[in-house]
Amino acid sequence: MHSSAKFLIEFGTIILALGLLGRFAARFQFSPIPLYLLAGLAFGEGGLLPLGTSEDFVAIGAEIGVILLLLMLGLEYTASDLVSNLKTQYTAGLVDAALNALPGAAMALLLGWGPVAAVVLAGVTWISSSGVIAKVLGDLGRLGNRETPVILSVLVLEDLSMAVYLPIITALLAGTGLAAGSVTLVVALGAAALVLLVAVRYGRHISRFVSSDDPEKLLLVVLGLTLLVAGLAQQLQVSAAVGAFLVGIALSGEAAEGAHSLLSPLRDLFAAVFFVFFGLHTDPASIPPVLLPALALAVVTAGTKIATGYWAARRAGISVKGRWRAGGTLVARGEFSIVIAGLAVTAGIEPSLGPLATAYVLILVIVGPLTARYTEPLATRLTGRLRKPAPTADAEGGGLESTAEEPYEVG
Repeated sequence: MHSSAKFLIEFGTIILALGLLGRFAARFQFSPIPLYLLAGLAFGEGGLLPLGTSEDFVAIGAEIGVILLLLMLGLEYTASDLVSNLKTQYTAGLVDAALNALPGAAMALLLGWGPVAAVVLAGVTWISSSGVIAKVLGDLGRLGNRETPVILSVLVLEDLSMAVYLPIITALLAGTGLAAGSVTLVVALGAAALVLLVAVRYGRHISRFVSSDDPEKLLLVVLGLTLLVAGLAQQLQVSAAVGAFLVGIALSGEAAEGAHSLLSPLRDLFAAVFFVFFGLHTDPASIPPVLLPALALAVVTAGTKIATGYWAARRAGISVKGRWRAGGTLVARGEFSIVIAGLAVTAGIEPSLGPLATAYVLILVIVGPLTARYTEPLATRLTGRLRKPAPTADAEGGGLESTAEEPYEVG
């Protein structure tokens, strides 16, 4: 009874603290992710209030949090949307991967962490935070802007790439030999491709089977199906997160809408627990030694994300100001960077990778909303100063003429 009471007190304290931190973040209109990570650092080993009896339960909640994050992400898209984006925007996805994954891989190699850690850190620096970016677009009133579909296309391609990337790092982190690892990887990618094919061809039938007018039955069926597929995916070394993502893609129409509204509170709860769990496994004393590499990596990859958005928007025919807005909006990293780093921390490949990823995400999840707001006006002011024409005499009337400024793009 005593241990049960202690568990309830510990876990209740965590949930209450997360709720208060979330309210604080909402009041000042920024993402609560850095506060959740800091809470994990406070409750973990080396922190102010180390946990005892509730840590195992938090670990299970964290795993459910990852699954629900990817399920809800999949519910945002249909299989046909993903296929269409892949066909039309794949070059933007390739540029995004090259510009933003390579700095992470290079940093891991420079630090002497080896090729497996390089692949993991490449993913950490590559994937932008869909959740933070969606909130920023809404807060800034840019959902109707011309550059917004370009931003969303880049995010969709990143999300789709996770269905391939996560099985790869799962196989690498398993530590199997080359032959066994190759077989595992082929099985993982084949299973992911099979589920995606089923989602494209039979998604309507799956949605019809899952759909129900009773919210309770819909919740139980969707949650049960997701956990089942996630577990089977993990058995096949595909990654539970990818299995959940593909379930979300397979659902569409009323089933997807109903599941989204029912599961959103659960997603928010368990996702917060996941960020706390990641922080629990990071010793606060291990962050200062990696702070400079994390800061350098944040500066470089903020620049490469801005370049990615600028290039993609330019290719889509967006005006110069819209290109800068697209680039600045893509800077934020968050939930998926932590998911990727969490896999490596669990596998124990490099002790310093978790602290570096924590510091990196803390920096960019705070800086991201600022770059979204201020990159375009700053770039416009700087380029305006550089290109400001000198007054010249008019050929006929002797007056002055100047080059007209590009009109500001509205919407």
